[in-house]
Amino acid sequence: MSDEHTASIPKTEKSNVEVRHDRRNERLTWLIDHFKREWQIYVMLAPAIIWFLLFLYKPMYGLQIAFKDYSIFRGIDGSPWVGWEHFGTLFGSDQFVRAVWNTIKISALNLLFGFPAPIILALMFNEILNATFKKTAQTIVYLPHFISSVIIAGIVITAFSPSAGIVNTIIGWFGFEPIYFLTKPEWFRPIFIGTGIWQEAGFGSIVFLAAIAGVNPSLYESAVVDGANRWQMMWKITIPSIMPTILIMLIIRIGNIMEVSFELIILLYQPATYATADVVNTFIYRQGIQGGQYDIAAAAGLFNAVVAFVLVMTANSISKRFSRTSLW
Repeated sequence: MSDEHTASIPKTEKSNVEVRHDRRNERLTWLIDHFKREWQIYVMLAPAIIWFLLFLYKPMYGLQIAFKDYSIFRGIDGSPWVGWEHFGTLFGSDQFVRAVWNTIKISALNLLFGFPAPIILALMFNEILNATFKKTAQTIVYLPHFISSVIIAGIVITAFSPSAGIVNTIIGWFGFEPIYFLTKPEWFRPIFIGTGIWQEAGFGSIVFLAAIAGVNPSLYESAVVDGANRWQMMWKITIPSIMPTILIMLIIRIGNIMEVSFELIILLYQPATYATADVVNTFIYRQGIQGGQYDIAAAAGLFNAVVAFVLVMTANSISKRFSRTSLW
């Protein structure tokens, strides 16, 4: 019995190997057939995949610069490791700590005032009954999004100019002295937040208008029968119906807290307003591009990315737990 049992073991193992081999062949055959049937979809998907590989995944190789005494002459591989030294330098820098706090403060203000703005706009557009007026109003508020940040900054600088700006002209009508707003640290954040709302609120409302368009019309019909007015329908039907979309957009917005509009800040700020205007991205720009300290800039960028990742994960988990709405 022992010999027969021993002799049967290789046969059983061979049988299992054959079964696994057959299953792999079946999967491979299915995969080939699938690509043959759906090859057009993958051809259309290929440019996006290539873009992600080249511009998002391949640059991750350069993250090791944050842990090296990097030299452009020695290259990444030739530069010696220094471990966490650059991060210690960053957190010991008053400029970096100030930039982190400025980023958080500006993003918090942007979240408080900027995030509700497109929602309010979408709700207002939904209440407009005149189609011509509605299309005209939407076109006007969408336009700033398509204007270059350089032009936007030029408009803002001109508007707040102490000599010929419309804002100081109005102030002069009331007998007050002109104010050079863009050199005052206390005025930078309100101007920056207001400019961002003006530029992006209209375009951002498109997402919420699409969500409102998906609300079941029978809900409004039932509300009308019950005697509800437009205000009550908005609060009781429209807003609760688009709440999943609001939460998803909020999660994305929280994930971008550390990504304050770099271009607009670079164009508007100056050394006089660094105290309230300097953010992590502008700090990275000055250290890396202007100062040539690529390793310090890489460490700051990695810190920025890690914080953003943690924020997205946390916001997504909280939303999933309390509202059952999440990105994944």
